Amino acid sequence: MSNFPATLFTGQHFAVLGLGRNGLPAVCALAQSGATVQAWDDGEAARAALAKAVTGLPQDVAARITCAPIETLTGANGLVLSPGIPHVLPKPHPVAIMAQEAGVPILSDAELLFRAVRKAGSKARFAGITGTNGKSTTTTLLAHILAEAGVPVAAGGNLGPAALALPLLPDNGVYVLEMSSYMLERLDMLHFDAACLLNLTPDHLDRHAGMDGYARAKTRVFTHQIAQDLAVIGVDDDWCRDIAKTLQAGPAQCLTISGANADCDVYGQNNAIWQAGQCLARLGPSLPGSHNAENAAAACAMARFLGVPDDKLAAAILSFPGLPHRQKLVAEQDGVAFIDDSKATNADASARALGCYDRLIWIAGGMAKEGGIASLTPYFPRIVHAFLIGRDAAQLAETLAAHGVAFTLSGTLENAVPAAYDAARKTGTPVVLLSPACASFDQFSGFEARGLRFLELARTVTEQPQTGKAD
Repeated sequence: MSNFPATLFTGQHFAVLGLGRNGLPAVCALAQSGATVQAWDDGEAARAALAKAVTGLPQDVAARITCAPIETLTGANGLVLSPGIPHVLPKPHPVAIMAQEAGVPILSDAELLFRAVRKAGSKARFAGITGTNGKSTTTTLLAHILAEAGVPVAAGGNLGPAALALPLLPDNGVYVLEMSSYMLERLDMLHFDAACLLNLTPDHLDRHAGMDGYARAKTRVFTHQIAQDLAVIGVDDDWCRDIAKTLQAGPAQCLTISGANADCDVYGQNNAIWQAGQCLARLGPSLPGSHNAENAAAACAMARFLGVPDDKLAAAILSFPGLPHRQKLVAEQDGVAFIDDSKATNADASARALGCYDRLIWIAGGMAKEGGIASLTPYFPRIVHAFLIGRDAAQLAETLAAHGVAFTLSGTLENAVPAAYDAARKTGTPVVLLSPACASFDQFSGFEARGLRFLELARTVTEQPQTGKAD
């Protein structure tokens, strides 16, 4: 933990289960801050990664780390459980049950970061951002605005880097944390000075016993807020509109946001962000569509609350480069633009991309979420042809066939991309959009790997010499 006192957690003992993107940095950070740590992961590769990381630590720090199955939690100050490991539903992990029976708190690494920052004496503020879609863009955009305004800032959490890999900030610094529903379930003392819930659509329902439980987990981002704090809530869906009514009663100041609804406190309109009739910022090409206007409205509301002057805010919004795999232009040739929106792992996320283009070739598929792509039917008239990949391609094909959308079962990106380019050229369609509306784990290690493969294939087909434009 960069700049944190080496004795911060001396005398404390933590167990860490799951040594992925959150767990491994947590082990190292806790040990570097004086704690003893017992770490475990059922995966041999994850344990090997820990062993490698430990060899790079000072000997006294490495000596505080044990890698062994967790068989008792007696005397432990906390269990850091990887976000993907359930402690309640659909079935609690045995170590989570052990913690609950022993009265040991189950914590996220974000919770431990908050404790470490306060224990180290820093009054740095915390901004927490959650929602089903848009949280990574909003987190990164807010951090960009703060950095451009000269505010010491560290961003991480669910989008990486892990919370416990972030440095100690001074009193005027801001931690901007993307918070998943899994992380929010494990809050204890963490208090966000500025908290935002962007939107809610069905996701992770098995983990939260349906939408009521999922909504409850997401609204925990506002837990512990007081009158001096800010609560930001999107109101473009029914769930969040209901939550907004509660938040508007306090204790924190509440601002409503929308990508297009001018009745809100901060909203998008005419490719700009507005508040009380004042144009706060113009949106550049890296923030297309009303969904990105919602993200920018949230970032503007929080940035102003955190003290960013309006001139710095407007300049920073325009200079934002955008995020990889979120409607990113990756190749262009013969009047055809290849757009990588691999981060769209559910239908609602794909709706946001499909709504940005009047005519497109669509590449979709993978592991479908509950409900598949039935909710996307309003956008089907825009689709000239769909190329379907992955495990649930046939399921998506059924929906498209029922609505008369032309499609090809391609199976893989390797088949889909050249065929999509050919179809776009033949039909004069300006966009080939990868927006899968599905998870990627059937064929890839994650949406990032899927997006990178799309980029490689798009650049390969567009750089090949053509025998003449298709008619």
